[in-house]
Amino acid sequence: MRHIGDNTHESSQDMELITPDLMRRFDIPGPRYTSYPTADRFVPDQQGEALIGALQARASGPALPMSLYIHVPFCESVCYYCACNKVITKDHGKVQDYLRYLEVEIDRVSQHLAGPEGELSPVSQLHFGGGSPTFLSDEELASLVARLRARFEFVPGAECSIEIDPRTVNGARLAHIRQLGFNRISFGVQDFDPLVQEAIHRVQPFEQVAALMKEARALHFDSINMDLIYGLPHQGPTSFARTLQQVVSIRPDRIALYAYAHLPARFKPQRRIDAFVLPGADLKLRMLDQAIETFLQQGYEYIGMDHFALPEDQLARVKREGRLQRNFQGYHTNAGSDLVGFGVSAISQVGRAYSQNVKTLAEYYAALDAGQLPVERGLTLDDDDLLRREVIMALMCQGQVRFEPLERRYGISFVDYFDEALERIREFESFGLVLRTDAGIEVSKAGWFFVRAVAMAFDKYLWQHADHHRFSKVL
Repeated sequence: MRHIGDNTHESSQDMELITPDLMRRFDIPGPRYTSYPTADRFVPDQQGEALIGALQARASGPALPMSLYIHVPFCESVCYYCACNKVITKDHGKVQDYLRYLEVEIDRVSQHLAGPEGELSPVSQLHFGGGSPTFLSDEELASLVARLRARFEFVPGAECSIEIDPRTVNGARLAHIRQLGFNRISFGVQDFDPLVQEAIHRVQPFEQVAALMKEARALHFDSINMDLIYGLPHQGPTSFARTLQQVVSIRPDRIALYAYAHLPARFKPQRRIDAFVLPGADLKLRMLDQAIETFLQQGYEYIGMDHFALPEDQLARVKREGRLQRNFQGYHTNAGSDLVGFGVSAISQVGRAYSQNVKTLAEYYAALDAGQLPVERGLTLDDDDLLRREVIMALMCQGQVRFEPLERRYGISFVDYFDEALERIREFESFGLVLRTDAGIEVSKAGWFFVRAVAMAFDKYLWQHADHHRFSKVL
């Protein structure tokens, strides 16, 4: 059996083990594992003590490159499917206060990270998310990027990415974004069908996105991603097939394909979606199958979870080389880098410490006015957490776990330490989704599409509390 990371061009025949019955059997609720332990396990930490300690410990160690995330929560209009932390407003004046406080947070964190001689901390990855980062004007974006470059040392070739709402940019704005040093962009599309777009309150014609894609190609962005969602209102196999063909016709370098989770009790905007026009579970699985077959036939490689990339894209290259990583922003290419998040609800991962900022503007401003970091909750990982994180991330990123390096590093017998977890994956083994040997565990090509469910077997917190249904389904 070839390791999943060794593939070049997959074909739909390689996926013949994935039957509708199998998809239904393992389409269970579970975490997305952008971290382990998952963010729902965080505990109150209103002083940000764990984060401050981790930042200062990092400053006293080797100057390894890190990643930065900037959360811009503002949007002009609400997309009904959205579950992000956002502020809906047409008043662009509100962003001025936010940017002023954001700069205070950046300054405060960078002081904790300063080296013994005041050296700036090196950065190899930057991501602007939201909300809609392109809610900011060209001048506001430029000012914020300048502040970051004044407080951190961006290494040559740093990956700088930004999420783009196609309704808020044109060719001139894309050129400005490129000039600021952004070399990767992501277009939020979701679906091209007009009926679906009306139902989710996000109208953006295919021709508009195709024209922006052409402009972005001319500006030589290193990578262009496109976000899609299946399971939206009025979607069906026929209309979704048209969207898929439109997507591959403009050939984004990466595609993120997410399943819509309808949770109106938790996310107020979703209450505007008519549940009676949502596709059922069988239709969702058919659309997922359509997408997998379409993308693989068009030469995309399956990266993991919801992600596909063309073979020449860096994400596909690091996947083949076994260097794929995963953090709160999803799959990425920076091995072992810490992540610091800025802005409301942003999450940081530094050393053993996780932390999340407060979620409202009022709380964010009040914490910074009080001279504190705007942290609401966090977690300091123990040795068991670190071990299980290595196992789960190895499954999520490389599709395999090798016992001997972990046994040597943690002083354990893998089969004894994880006896219950290994028992849980027997069912996956029986369907050919997982291969277990004396040396380790390997996820098959078919099993790679169920890797979240496989990883769940090693999640101590999940089995202690048996509350899986708080999560979206894995497919």
